[in-house]
Amino acid sequence: MAYNLTKIVITRPDFFDGEMDRINHLMESGLKLLHIRKPEATEEEMRAYILQINADYRNRLVLHSHFHLAHTYHLGGIHLSRNRQTIPPDFTGRLSYSCHTLEEVAIWKPRCCYVFLSPIFDSISKKGYHAAFTIETLEKAHKLGIVDHQVIALGGITQERIPLIESLGFGGVAMLGEVWENKANLSF
Repeated sequence: MAYNLTKIVITRPDFFDGEMDRINHLMESGLKLLHIRKPEATEEEMRAYILQINADYRNRLVLHSHFHLAHTYHLGGIHLSRNRQTIPPDFTGRLSYSCHTLEEVAIWKPRCCYVFLSPIFDSISKKGYHAAFTIETLEKAHKLGIVDHQVIALGGITQERIPLIESLGFGGVAMLGEVWENKANLSF
């Protein structure tokens, strides 16, 4: 069964062998958005990383740091968080934000194209990072219009959980562990 959810992939924080092949394959397979989250990367490492991705896909890349490179390489967006809330003055692309409470969703959703809400389930890639919401809380948030098409579920997302995520009213899923840890064959 096909689902209407947007699927986003977030990179692992480290650099590893075969990563670029995997990224270009994901993009060729129809991945709409790749969030580049490399918190320890220098600007030079980030430039080299971006240049290894097929130029045809750069408008589908979203940066979590070194925001000025989004303009330099005509990338698709930037992603803000509690640690990085300042939007560059000349930025005009896609804007997203990491939320960890429903209150943050209410604050940031009007300012962004979409927001992540996490962790929905126990994380696959971060040990000890447990679900912060019950299914009942998320159902209520959907009924109140807090969780809607602009909210992307993050944390413990697997292919098997996608039908549940969709039934809760989310607009998409952001995947990290399922993609890199398990090397799942995802359909986009």
